[in-house]
Amino acid sequence: MANVQSAQQTGTETVFLDAYGRMLLIRLFETAMHRLFLEGEVHGTTHLYAGQEAVAVGTCLALTPEDYATGTYRGHGHALAKGTAPGALIAEMLGRASGVCGGRAGSMNVIDLEHGLVGCYGIVGGSIAAGLGAALSAKRQGRVSVAFFGDGAANQGYFHECLNMAKVAMLPFVFVCENNLYAEFTPLAAATAGANIAGRARAYEVPSAVVDGNDLWAVYAAADEAVKRARDGGGPTLLECQTYRHYGHSKGDPAPYRPKDEVEQWLKRDPLKLARSRLLDEGMAEERIVAIEEAIGALMEEAVQTARDASYPDPETDAATEFRS
Repeated sequence: MANVQSAQQTGTETVFLDAYGRMLLIRLFETAMHRLFLEGEVHGTTHLYAGQEAVAVGTCLALTPEDYATGTYRGHGHALAKGTAPGALIAEMLGRASGVCGGRAGSMNVIDLEHGLVGCYGIVGGSIAAGLGAALSAKRQGRVSVAFFGDGAANQGYFHECLNMAKVAMLPFVFVCENNLYAEFTPLAAATAGANIAGRARAYEVPSAVVDGNDLWAVYAAADEAVKRARDGGGPTLLECQTYRHYGHSKGDPAPYRPKDEVEQWLKRDPLKLARSRLLDEGMAEERIVAIEEAIGALMEEAVQTARDASYPDPETDAATEFRS
């Protein structure tokens, strides 16, 4: 499957069909991850991105392959949206030598510099600081840097320090807050003051917007405006994309703290269902949608089987590069 490119580079209809396909790829990837964990194939913890696909895909749709991105510990979606090959990513999750990081990164710390993914970070807010560093480099190279982070990270010092520095230095940096209403197990209102997170940008005179994070088109429109501003020398933007994760915080969390009616209401606004319905409403032939769904399903099945058949790293021949003389 081709990398998602900026919507200016090809026909709009094809771009959003491809973007829907990328969202489906993320969903099927996470479904496979959940199954493989239950089967004992994935070790350590995992944080699934299912439900938030429109945020990563809509944002990366506004980027070029040369632009930078940093993700969170829920970073499978960020990696796939930026262009990481699903086969290499699933192999990484299974600790195989063919993984994108040679089987050494695991679920939370994926890096794919070939596709501009500076890294995914287990430290809450770590993606913001790393993204700021990438933005310093991006400014000299004519690129843009994007940092994905959760609502809980907006209460970290990183968030305010980096907003301040990004504005002072007028960096080409887009802050993308994926507000899924819970900081791990804590409801947003119980830990975060103010009507919304986007409003915090006003203190730094940084443009901001609250976005429907389940609407692919809305995310793309907001991200495209922010990326253009950054690329044209207009400095940073903060986007608060309001969305909802379909699973608990991590593999061991059944999320009993979330009200049943709240979950049901958000599931009705599944970003994949919304995107598919809009494609049909705008005249996309269902045969084309079904074709891409079948192709991506086959791609994921092949990726999982290939990863399972792959070998583990050999300490003698596959040592981490930082330890080689």
